[in-house]
Amino acid sequence: MSGSSEQTNCALHLELASNLDSVDQAEEKALEIAAQCGVGEDELHRVGMSVREAMVNAVVHGNKYNRHKKVLFRVETSPHSMIVIICDEGNGFDPDQVPDPNEGENVLRQSGRGIMLIRAFMDDYVVRRRSGGGTEVKLVKKIGQSG
Repeated sequence: MSGSSEQTNCALHLELASNLDSVDQAEEKALEIAAQCGVGEDELHRVGMSVREAMVNAVVHGNKYNRHKKVLFRVETSPHSMIVIICDEGNGFDPDQVPDPNEGENVLRQSGRGIMLIRAFMDDYVVRRRSGGGTEVKLVKKIGQSG
């Protein structure tokens, strides 16, 4: 009876189209699950915005709105965390190569702040290339813990 392994449950697993309706759907589902898991009201907005930004990146930058490509959207929950996994079928990217939106001419750009916001709003943000192609983004929000 080891207490070191944390049990997770798959609360949701969807295959979504590469369009902006899917972004709305993913955000809505993530917010429903976050609320059910006890994510505080102050944090719900941050979770929603993070999921929205990651989904937009998958649809727009990853799959480039290609109707033949899908976005995999999964939410896993445990007593202590909510994990959102978003996978696209694009060419992949290195988040460390994305220009800093707070520097120079980047400040005036309309886009480029999504990753910065996700890093600020979530407890963990991991990007990895998928072996079959595409990118997997993992967002983690800790819940039910006093700090």
